[in-house]
Amino acid sequence: MEKKLDLKVKFLQARYPEAEIEVWGMDEHRLGLHPILRRVWVPQGEQPIACVRQKYQWMWLYGFVHPESGETYWWILPHVNTKIFNQVLDDFATEYTLGKNKRVLLVIDRAGWHTSHSLKIPEGLDLIYLPATSPELQPAERLWPLTNEIVANSSPLSLDELEELLVFRCQQLMKQHDLIQGLTCFHWWPQTRGVQLSAIA
Repeated sequence: MEKKLDLKVKFLQARYPEAEIEVWGMDEHRLGLHPILRRVWVPQGEQPIACVRQKYQWMWLYGFVHPESGETYWWILPHVNTKIFNQVLDDFATEYTLGKNKRVLLVIDRAGWHTSHSLKIPEGLDLIYLPATSPELQPAERLWPLTNEIVANSSPLSLDELEELLVFRCQQLMKQHDLIQGLTCFHWWPQTRGVQLSAIA
């Protein structure tokens, strides 16, 4: 994957010499009213207790990460499918003004809605797929333990309450660039900052 990603970045830099190129990762994570249990510290001899209410209702957290800077971008949605994924990609391209002067190479897995023939890829966005069954290569996978913290060992009463908690948590994480960078910027991840400037000069 390291060589494949590096070759794709070099290809884009050669094809779009005046554009800024960034490499992001993206994944989806299911959360719901089914409790997430974690170990906790308690005094010796005491039994840890977590009050939870188990329900099978779900929502999906869409997470984008730029490992080189630690920047993140989030969507909270009720489902995963190609139609919704198209909307998310379009919004991402608009938010980061992708196009002639800026392009993003987005690393994603091979989920059905990521590979559908109905997928509409916005201008300025290029996709590169991870090898099958290789979540350890996806930096966005490192986000989920951080987002889960807000609901670990507790039970939101409804999906609306869960959404409020997730919005708050994602807003916190959007400010913690150093933490995100430290967790997601693998040693082999392409470094693109300043490359275009030196090529143009």
